[in-house]
Amino acid sequence: MNAERRRILLVDDEAVVLDSCLAILEGSGHEVAFASSGETGLDMARGWQPDLVFVDLKMPGISGLEVLDALRELDPTSVSIVFTGFATIASAVEAMQHGAYDFLAKPFTPDEFRSMVRRGLTQRELLVERAALLRERETLRENFAAIVSHELRSPLAAVQQNLFVVMAELDGSIGDAQQERLRRMSARIGDLLVLVNRWLRSFSIDISHMREGFRPVAISGPISAAIESAQAEAVRKAVAIAGDVDPGAVVAGDEGALTEAVLNVIGNAVKYSREGGRVVVSAMRRDGTVEISVADSGVGIPTADLPWIFDAFYRGQAGASGASGAGIGLALTRRIVEAHGGHITASSDPGQGSVFVIELPAFDAPVPGPGAAPPEQVSKGASG
Repeated sequence: MNAERRRILLVDDEAVVLDSCLAILEGSGHEVAFASSGETGLDMARGWQPDLVFVDLKMPGISGLEVLDALRELDPTSVSIVFTGFATIASAVEAMQHGAYDFLAKPFTPDEFRSMVRRGLTQRELLVERAALLRERETLRENFAAIVSHELRSPLAAVQQNLFVVMAELDGSIGDAQQERLRRMSARIGDLLVLVNRWLRSFSIDISHMREGFRPVAISGPISAAIESAQAEAVRKAVAIAGDVDPGAVVAGDEGALTEAVLNVIGNAVKYSREGGRVVVSAMRRDGTVEISVADSGVGIPTADLPWIFDAFYRGQAGASGASGAGIGLALTRRIVEAHGGHITASSDPGQGSVFVIELPAFDAPVPGPGAAPPEQVSKGASG
């Protein structure tokens, strides 16, 4: 998009408004077009692809709100601003719900119109940049799995395989200290392979394919399997894991993926618990949702880290436990939970513990649409 010249479309059935706007924009350097009806405006928008559209709310034929809906479908990065002679809070809110960026009440001064044009074009730039970043992020996600697989996993697996052969060949012919060094090398390579496989899982998980295989799952199954997998580390740290699960809590989903999602949360709770601590896992049905809660009395999450803990590769402060991770598990958990139509949140009282809550639609409840916004994470420490 040219940094100076923009395309501005004016859609209004009042000739005096169109003439006034054209006069104000004269000499601005922008390309300007106009239409006296919603139908004509949409036809122009389809072929012309404007950066900024001003739309009258009250027009004969299709309404301004219908035009806004259609414009949003044509180009989500196009910015729409409504003209209205009936500027009320209700009309402004309704226009925003249909995709309008702002509204301009009639009559307006030339300065008010110019200011709105500047704001609208600035918003357009931000939306275009955001769309480009999202496309770049998705491209990186798609390529990352292949890069990791070919450039990291394959060489590591080859080294591990050869090391197994060398250890077998040297068995009995080298000293105990040398054998121990080889075992440590093999263990570290094994740790790296586990990490690489988690990266691959996080970035290559096929959400659409997963959904095709959804079936009724009693959430007690994934929770029991996750607790069992976390027990070894829990026993090592003398952390008790207690479960309280409603056997009637059923969701539609992939049992293996749900187990992985819950295990990531329980594993984190154990990892960041103090020795001799306690982790409580509960699940119950509340109205149309199944709520899974994992609470610990560990070191908690610093207030500054809390908003970012579900982002891929984000690694917060290790805290008093000294534990740290690769920043993958919770990001993967969020992807799995969102694929199941749910959301995950976290709250924490730093130094006292954390609570993670996964909410999933119950089996007989409708799955929320992709636009549903999850609640924000909450830090008790932030409120003082």
